Amino acid sequence: MLTGTTAPEEGPRRITAAAAAATAAALDGTAHEPPSWSGQFASSPRGAQLARRLAVRRMEEWGHPPESDASCAVALVVGELAANAVRHGRTPGRDFRLRLALDTASDLVRVEVTDAASEKRLPPAPPTSCPEGESGRGLLLVDALSLRWGSTPRRPVGKTVWAEVPVGAT
Repeated sequence: MLTGTTAPEEGPRRITAAAAAATAAALDGTAHEPPSWSGQFASSPRGAQLARRLAVRRMEEWGHPPESDASCAVALVVGELAANAVRHGRTPGRDFRLRLALDTASDLVRVEVTDAASEKRLPPAPPTSCPEGESGRGLLLVDALSLRWGSTPRRPVGKTVWAEVPVGAT
């Protein structure tokens, strides 16, 4: 298995096992969709907590142990977006959905949280919060831990808030 290459003008370059497997699959025609997972959760604090725990479990299955920086970053982003879906996007009788997708080529995990509230839009940038305030820092964390984030409308109702979290090699 290829684990690194060297060119005369550069030193060794490491390739993650996942990237090497994806390259090999593309070359032999067995390439497939990137790994992903989704689940539906009650729009409650307990549902948000369960979403976060299952995200950590999925990250572990993808090779990122719970104590790794990658798993912790994804857990925080999932926790914040799920809490926002419960607090601000809750519609009676409707659950929220979490989807995680691992992009091994770019070492990113895309986190998507979908709720049923269409009328509440996200601000284009994280809000500034008062240092003494008790809330308002969730999107600041999402912004700090993600390469990019945003929201898209969901048809016929709702929205999906997404963030792309770099996970790098373990």
